Formats: sequence, C-alpha cells, structure tokens
Amino acid sequence: MEFEPVIGIEVHAQLKTRTKLFCGCSTNSGEKRNSNVCPVCLGMPGALPVLNKKAVEYAVRAGLALNCTVKELSVFSRKNYFYPDLPKGYQISQFDLPVCENGSITIDVDNRKKTIGIQRIHMEEDAGKLIHQGSASIAGADYSLVDLNRACVPLIEIVSEPDIRSAREARVYVEALKLILQHTGVCDGNLEEGSLRADVNISIRPLGQEKLGTRAEVKNLNSFRSLERAATVEIERQKALIISGGKVVQQTRNWDDASQKTTALRSKEEAHDYRYFQEPDLIPLRLPVAMIREIKNSMPELPVKKMERYKADLGLNDFNSYQILVDCDMNRYFEECLLIKEDIEPSEICKWILGDLNALVKDGNSSFSECKVTPEKLITLVKLIKSGKISGKIAKEVIKKMYETGADPENIVKESGVEQISDTDMLQAAVDKVLAANPDVVLKIKAGKTNSANFLMGQVMRETRGQAQPDLVRKLILDTVNKG
Repeated sequence: MEFEPVIGIEVHAQLKTRTKLFCGCSTNSGEKRNSNVCPVCLGMPGALPVLNKKAVEYAVRAGLALNCTVKELSVFSRKNYFYPDLPKGYQISQFDLPVCENGSITIDVDNRKKTIGIQRIHMEEDAGKLIHQGSASIAGADYSLVDLNRACVPLIEIVSEPDIRSAREARVYVEALKLILQHTGVCDGNLEEGSLRADVNISIRPLGQEKLGTRAEVKNLNSFRSLERAATVEIERQKALIISGGKVVQQTRNWDDASQKTTALRSKEEAHDYRYFQEPDLIPLRLPVAMIREIKNSMPELPVKKMERYKADLGLNDFNSYQILVDCDMNRYFEECLLIKEDIEPSEICKWILGDLNALVKDGNSSFSECKVTPEKLITLVKLIKSGKISGKIAKEVIKKMYETGADPENIVKESGVEQISDTDMLQAAVDKVLAANPDVVLKIKAGKTNSANFLMGQVMRETRGQAQPDLVRKLILDTVNKG
C-alpha cells in the first residue's frame, strides 16, 4: 500500500519590537533571569494590558507579505490552560477573529513551483521558559526553574493549510517563511534562539484517499535539518505502525536530535477545551483602512522580487541570487555595494562577498553589519583587481588585512609593495631570462604546444615574486617565442 503524507505547519515568530506585547518591559530575554518583568507580564491582580502598536504593524506587514486578507476587525481572547511558565494561568491570543486570513506562499521545491495556503495569522503573547535542572530536557530532570523574561513577548502564529506533501516541502516552506519575515523586518528568524519555532502536524493516508488520517504534532525543532529529518522519521513511524496493524494515536511528540527519533510527550484529544472567551481587558482591535494602506505602501522589496531582479538585471545565477539573500546583513551590505559599484560587475562584487569576505566574517563570529571592510573599501579592492594593479591572489591577502585592521586597500597595497608589475621592459627582462633557462619548453611551444607556456609563466611569476601581470606575461612569452 502506498501512503501520502499530509502536513500542516504552525510557525511561531517573535516580532522585532523593543517592548513586550502588553507592557513596556524589554523583549531582550537574554538578560538576567526574571529581570525584564513587571506586574502585567507577571500576571499580578489588577494589572491591565495595553496593546503594542508596533507589534500590530508587524503582524499586518507579515500578512501583506504572505498575500493575506488583513481584517479591519480582530479580537483578543483568553486561552485558558495551566503550565508552570504561564504566570496568568491563561494566554492572551486571538481565536475566531484573527488579524490576517486566507493567504498563500509559493515555494520552489527542486525546480518545481508549489503554492501553500496560509489559513491564518494571529497575534499572541509568549509564555516564559522552563530551565531544567539535572538534565537538558524535561525527561530526567530533577526539578525545573522558571524564567519569565520571555513572558508576554509578542508573537505571530502563522498557520498553514495541510497542503504540504513531503518532509522536503516542509523544510522549503519554513525556509521561505523565514526569508520573508527577515526581509520585511518582522522577525530575526533565529531558530537556535527560539525566535522562530515550528510545530509540524503530520498524518498519512492511503494514496488517493480524501479523508485525513490521525495526526501527530512534532515539537522541539530548532533547525531546518531537524525539521526535515523529524518529518521524515515521523512519516516512516506512522507507515510502519499502520502496516503492522496498529493505529496512529493523536498526540504531541518530541524530536530528539541525538537519537533521531520522535517520542510521545502527551496525548492530544480531538478538541482542546481552552474555554476561549473575549479578553475583557482589551477592546476589539479596529484597524483603519488608511493605516493598512500606509503599511502596504511602506513594504520593502520581498525576497522573490529581489531574486528576479538579481537574475534579470544584475546577471547573477540562481545559486548566487539565493545565497546573497539568505543572510539579511549580507544582503544589506550587497545592496550598499550596488549603490557605489561604478563600473564594477555585480557578479564580481557578489563573488567576493560570498567567498572570501563571508569566510572571514564567519571565522570571526561576526556579522556584515560589524565588518571593518566597508562597502566602499570592497569596491576599491575590486577596482584594484580590475585595473591590473593587483592580482586576485594578492587581493585575497589584502582583504584579510582589511578585515583585521579596517585599513584602506590602496594603502595596504602601497605599504606591502605587492602592486603588480605592468612595466613591459621589466617583465621582458624576466621573460628572456626564463626562456634562456628552459630551451626544451620553448621548442614545445614552437611545435604548437602553447599550453607549455603555463610552466614558463609560473617561472616568471616566481622571478617577480608573484607581482607580474599574468595576462601580460603570457603574451610576452608567446610573442618572444614566435619572433625567435
């Protein structure tokens, strides 16, 4: 029997606001534990929430980027449940009237386009964080402590339709969401730190059957690799269970990256009784049409449009167009370079950013926004190569010094004495010396084996300590041999 996976994904994205959703506390959860808290996010009696306008703007921006209908009227509700890191005993969320609905995103899965529906985007506050003692996970921990710095941090939950049909599609979908949220400035997209989290709902059904199977929800996915692997493993687990005569039980499952297995966390009934009711301390959210229009008009260029521009207008290939988008800091750096590129080819700028400069940034555990090699200095370096003053090989050494010191490339070249020799008379003397020392190679070139000139070029480069212009050296060698 052949089976078809049916996957829907809930992505929680932390909004890039400075303060929390309903109070003025900082959203920096990395500070001293339980320091960014107040009576509102601690759930103290009588403390009243006040909605963060910037969070609303970001939610609308995300909805517009994902082709959603932005609702002029939405409502906050209380979602009632108990968990140790939920100080109020309920979570303020949106239920039947979310801020955005009915969107879509088109993804490219191995050169195949597919549109995934977005059911809804709703706003909600985050819970706190449990810190397990004696074990890295809740299983086996001696006890757990609670850090409420993250409580009340603004989130949007993006709920997809069950349109995803493979683990690969699931990964590409979340990767595409991350890019959109980052480039619109809505979320920093850091999976490792938890500012972007995905819960994957997976079921299988016999191929051709319309009725959905029983689903399991897999949590604890903090990388794209883990997401794809967990989905693959869970699909295979459900297949094996059904083939052996068993039944899939609706439950929440944990992904263990070490064992590469999903394990049951808790059973999940068909419908939760969260006892939703409208949040009495917040009036319904009414968005003026003018505000939605203003946000729409201020939207930045989306990743898919940037890729099209990079390929059509700048001549970049598919791979480089995508790679230059993945890191938002890198992409901003590239865009700044384009503003001052003068007569430098964008592909040449892209090559240096993705190659040597990116390697230096990664090795230094830094970012492009902190890089001492400014866009202006990188363009100057590429111009030095294009003018023939330095070779690409020398430029690799120059850019290392630029990264370490922030010095201007022209000064580094001048002080290091590595400028290429373009003086024909000087190079001719070196060529004559090398030809005289290698008569056997000269005979091969005269016999038509022009590739033998490469050996002689290497000898000339050694003679000039790597400073000779390679193209000029080759020309001088061939011209001299032919004249002789």
